[in-house]
Amino acid sequence: MKVTPTALPEVLILEPKVFGDARGFFMESFNQRAFEDATGLQRDFVQDNHSRSRQGVLRGIHYQLEQPQGKLVRVTQGRVFDVAVDLRRHSPRFGQWAGVELSGDNQRQLWVPEGFGHGFLVLSESADFLYKTTDYYHPASERCIRFDDPDIAIEWPEVAEPALSEKDRAGDALKDAEVFE
Repeated sequence: MKVTPTALPEVLILEPKVFGDARGFFMESFNQRAFEDATGLQRDFVQDNHSRSRQGVLRGIHYQLEQPQGKLVRVTQGRVFDVAVDLRRHSPRFGQWAGVELSGDNQRQLWVPEGFGHGFLVLSESADFLYKTTDYYHPASERCIRFDDPDIAIEWPEVAEPALSEKDRAGDALKDAEVFE
């Protein structure tokens, strides 16, 4: 497994070994020992999630305060622009973001650690997005920051009008949001 740090060194791009030929391909989408050896991180994943979204759907920037989730994310079909935002107030990179394209073709994964917000924009006609989490979903501690917050200034790919949920439309500005100390 190849591991590449992003502009936020704690956010990692993981590229598993893919074995392919004329018949198709094989890869280990997750191996605990390989993950730990490659990243130096020991995490217990407790929940797997799968979403399917159409082109132009933008989800995020989401995080949980009381039960923060580390996320190992990947796309099995389609393409997304995936973003992590440092929401640790005392971090020298507070409010900074890193983005990477994930797709069923490039097989990349992104490690989004606890203390970071997460979001993605679907670039293809549809996308299947899978993620492993280090803690369970806890609606009472879920928070959302606006995807277009000017203090974060994420450079999203061009989309005429992103499709947002009500929760995402009502997201907080970073300056007003509850974040990690």
